[in-house]
Amino acid sequence: MRTDTIETFLEQLAARVPAPGGGATAALHAAQAAALVAMVARYSDSAKYADHAEEIATVTSTADRLRENALGLAEEDAAAFTAVTEAYRLPKGTPDEAADRSEAIATSLVAAARVPAVVVAVADQVLGLAEQLLPIGNRNVVSDVAAAAEAARAAATTARVNVEINLGGIKDPAAWGELAAAVDTVDDLVLRAEKVTAAVRDGLVR
Repeated sequence: MRTDTIETFLEQLAARVPAPGGGATAALHAAQAAALVAMVARYSDSAKYADHAEEIATVTSTADRLRENALGLAEEDAAAFTAVTEAYRLPKGTPDEAADRSEAIATSLVAAARVPAVVVAVADQVLGLAEQLLPIGNRNVVSDVAAAAEAARAAATTARVNVEINLGGIKDPAAWGELAAAVDTVDDLVLRAEKVTAAVRDGLVR
């Protein structure tokens, strides 16, 4: 996926195939959010911002790492969802086959839900960087801080849906509780993103 053109990826996304789908797009939203944060940080790496040089350098390196993590998660999500569809295609003509199929489905659903749950965590970290950069970054590119916050919000809300759609098929109480807890943070993340965007918009000349 990382070497595809945008056009090729969108063609695959639009095709009648199980993956890539919403989970991959959630991860790519997070990757774009991280890239936007890194760009603003790099525009804030000059003598004018010397008082915050160490903090900005940390934001830059962290955003670069999170961008790579998110891109990997996009690929992992596509693979995990493909595994779910393959599990559903397993034979179920005998009791043993039916049992093996049920176990494979249950295992694959947990794996498929865990990837977007991690995307939520990545989006949370990226949003934290945007919040950190907002008061100290280059004001000429402050709109991109808001863009990063909005992309992080899209990543989290999209990933949440992709966790929740798998929860109904997960029978392991521990796994279910872990995954449900992972997406319980999204409403708070949405409010934080809205505050970043509102702060940016309030500072714009209109």
